[in-house]
Amino acid sequence: QLVESGGGLVQPGGSLRLSCAVSGATVRANIWGWYRQAPGKQRELVATIYIPGNTYYADSVKGRFTISRDNAKSTVYLQMNSLKPDDTAVYYCNRFPSRDVYWGQGTQVTVSY
Repeated sequence: QLVESGGGLVQPGGSLRLSCAVSGATVRANIWGWYRQAPGKQRELVATIYIPGNTYYADSVKGRFTISRDNAKSTVYLQMNSLKPDDTAVYYCNRFPSRDVYWGQGTQVTVSY
């Protein structure tokens, strides 16, 4: 089970940190991703953290978002800085490649004045 939290309303240029509490899987032994789905658009991969700790970012968030994990807390994070209105979406975490059984409710991020 994955439970996302940390979303909210933030002004452009602001920051948020999303958390994904993982149960039923070992954080350090799997590849994890953050995904997002904006209204009227398909869900897209935003960032990935691999087992050794190396990361991948979509071009649209590179340099602004940072994915990380805390193995002891069984949590995956997404630090989002310099947020833009285009970042508005529901954000989800999941394994990478994603597994249907792991999709949760997500957390809404709205970037607006």
